[in-house]
Amino acid sequence: MAHFLTDRDRDRVAQAIRAVEARTSAELVAVVAHEAESYHHIPTLWAALAALALPPVALLVASALTMAEIVLIQLGVFVVLAALGWWRPVRMALVPTRMKKARAARLAREQFFVQRLHETAGRTGVLIFVSVAERHVEIIADVGISKLVGNDVWQRAVDHFVANVRAGRIAEGFIGAIEQCGGVLIGHFPADGRNPDELPDRLIEV
Repeated sequence: MAHFLTDRDRDRVAQAIRAVEARTSAELVAVVAHEAESYHHIPTLWAALAALALPPVALLVASALTMAEIVLIQLGVFVVLAALGWWRPVRMALVPTRMKKARAARLAREQFFVQRLHETAGRTGVLIFVSVAERHVEIIADVGISKLVGNDVWQRAVDHFVANVRAGRIAEGFIGAIEQCGGVLIGHFPADGRNPDELPDRLIEV
């Protein structure tokens, strides 16, 4: 379970989803991931590159070093840097921004299908997704909605959500996004009294 969310946070998000779905025939699903990937290979790679680049520098500083001593220093540098890279803030700082965005976007699309949003009646499912480590927020609407609502509408909700994620207010970000999305969905897809509750109304943590 995500340590940055309390049980009260989860309850508030669930209540926000239920309040919106009571007024629309669309389905909202909220998913939070701690991180899209572990990225453990990234600090290991950086540590290996630093160790490989060490011999010329070491010989410039201390030309009397033997090959055995250089290899020992290389090993020590690799172990220290690799271990340091396991600390999450350092690890995430080493990961290229483009890679973080790509991995988080891929997980969002996976969750769209894993949570069965593509199976709703009328294809009116909306995924509100955040991967906290990457500070990546995405709203994905199924075809029944996307043909009526452009991405620019969702982007405003995403922008507010990202600001909350950066400030550590994950629950507030979800609630704000749910309410903003709800305002759009209620206008285009008002409740008709016939739509079943097809998907979970709780915050899903992966």
